[in-house]
Amino acid sequence: MDTEHNATQRNRALTPNALTERYLEHVRVEKRLAQRTVELYALDLQKLAHYAALANVELDQVHNTHIRRWVAQMHGGGRSGRGIALILSGWRGFYAWLGREGRVGSNPVQNVRAPKAGKPLPKALSVDESMQLASFASESNDPWLEARDAAIVELLYGGGLRVGELTGLDAVASPSARGWVDLQAGEAHVLGKGAKRRTVPVGAKAVAALQRWLAVRDPAAGQSAQTALFIGRNGTRLTAQSIWQRLKRRSLQAGLAVPVHPHMLRHSFASHLLQSSSDLRAVQELLGHVNISTTQVYTRLDFQHLAQAYDAAHPRAKIKLPVQK
Repeated sequence: MDTEHNATQRNRALTPNALTERYLEHVRVEKRLAQRTVELYALDLQKLAHYAALANVELDQVHNTHIRRWVAQMHGGGRSGRGIALILSGWRGFYAWLGREGRVGSNPVQNVRAPKAGKPLPKALSVDESMQLASFASESNDPWLEARDAAIVELLYGGGLRVGELTGLDAVASPSARGWVDLQAGEAHVLGKGAKRRTVPVGAKAVAALQRWLAVRDPAAGQSAQTALFIGRNGTRLTAQSIWQRLKRRSLQAGLAVPVHPHMLRHSFASHLLQSSSDLRAVQELLGHVNISTTQVYTRLDFQHLAQAYDAAHPRAKIKLPVQK
């Protein structure tokens, strides 16, 4: 009995450093985690010991309020939500082990979550970049490819279509068609997410580009029953992957600094339309968004555009500091 009591007392007398060393030995030997994972756990526990020392609290006396305060400090110091989540995972495992060892009554990290990472802004081209891409004419000796790719760019940027909506377009309307373009009316009828149909205006530039494409398209289609608006050399419907590749190639040929993908043109369509009209509901309808909150992300892009214009042009945007003598 005395032996068990003495062992318990020795266990209670372990220093914080000894506690973390025992835990790291546990994950290394018993859980057989990779060496790199053990090293990352050690770094997490160093942070924990540092915060505990500053708060003058033992590791096995840390409470939920301490953990929440330290999360706030890390977030305020600029650490990302993902980084904090990884640290909390390491701490949570440590306190779960302490609980099994009988050193803590509850896990202080159990109900603590890292701050949510802010959603990144969608990537959109500037108006000048969009015009540069839309006006680009390849010097390729293949007028067939040039006419097709130019029409693809005009529809993606001019109508804000998703790439799946674009590939689903047929050359003519039919009861079985997923989508089609009515050149006379200047409209594209597309099948969007959730099998929802919508009609998108097609501008004069896109109509002209489509007319040039349709004038050269048919020889490749041959006598096949293929009705797709955009086809490859073999007469079959273009895939989304093919359009990604062609658009990336064309944007680099046009001299843009970054490779362009189809959804970037959809983002550009929405951002530029919102900058010009400020009509969020209209943009929502044109994009086919069910919830207005999905469209509201473009107001952040719009504000970013305005802020950049302000910084570049307004005489009071930049404070001139006095010259030190």
